[in-house]
Amino acid sequence: MIHSALQLAGKLLSRNKLSILIYHQVLAEPDPMRPSEPTAAVFDWHMRLLRDYFAPLSLDDALYHLQRNSLPANAVCVTFDDGYLNNLTVAQPILAKYSIPATVYIATGFSHGSNMWNDRVIFLFSATERKQLQLDDEIVQLGDWRDRRIKAQECLKKLKYLPIAQRLEAVDRFYQQNNVTEQPSLMMSPSQIKLLAEHGIAIGAHTINHPILKVMSEEQQKQEISSSKHQLESWLEKPINHFAYPNGGENVDFDERTVEIVKQSNFKSAVVTDWGISTPATSRLKLKRFTPWDKTPARFHFRLLKNITGL
Repeated sequence: MIHSALQLAGKLLSRNKLSILIYHQVLAEPDPMRPSEPTAAVFDWHMRLLRDYFAPLSLDDALYHLQRNSLPANAVCVTFDDGYLNNLTVAQPILAKYSIPATVYIATGFSHGSNMWNDRVIFLFSATERKQLQLDDEIVQLGDWRDRRIKAQECLKKLKYLPIAQRLEAVDRFYQQNNVTEQPSLMMSPSQIKLLAEHGIAIGAHTINHPILKVMSEEQQKQEISSSKHQLESWLEKPINHFAYPNGGENVDFDERTVEIVKQSNFKSAVVTDWGISTPATSRLKLKRFTPWDKTPARFHFRLLKNITGL
């Protein structure tokens, strides 16, 4: 009953308003270091709700309708960032089950066996046999899962805005100082990305190394943006038309220089992580995204409606 009422409200208030959901991983089982990442069971009811009460569109179809002021009510797109293997092994079968289109943005530098720097940091804090970590001159004591999550996030914040080389050197150093062996790759290989595309999932670019583009020179930004596009096009033998800004906060993680480079690289669209909706008036290179990480279908539906209607 409540879902039907929310659906009706959306039909009345959401025409020509597009909500784009952002995901990263869909976990086969809960991970105490990543409590906000949905499990397969949670993602299943997310997608069932979208099928039953919304109008899921591919990104290409959404752009078509935005251009023509013809978006259906309750229009929604599903996107994933980074290129995790569980997008293929866990998420894709659920998307297929409910006939939900999706776009996955790939950071191509991690498609040959290495993991993203943030996942490497989280792994340092996750092994229960480690009761402390040496981080250069600091000894960090590790307690329960909440304590480990907090301290991992503190470490991530310190490293996030360093230049790429310094950031990676620091993570490598932490692994050496604590004699930690790398975990298996979490990311899709080129052949797995191609398989995902063959299942009907759109593939977009997300740079090579997932840097903070704003702090880079224009030449460095061009290299990250255009090279990721060209790599994916060579792997998939098809055009790559869509882009996602790493971290994705406008004027924090990218700026107008970045937008112009994305435009010059001939992308049709680009997505940010700033919350909100996109309308026919929204720049196609600054499409907004959000996901309501609520624990029940009613709350999820309500906050998605709230976002899509602007209430």
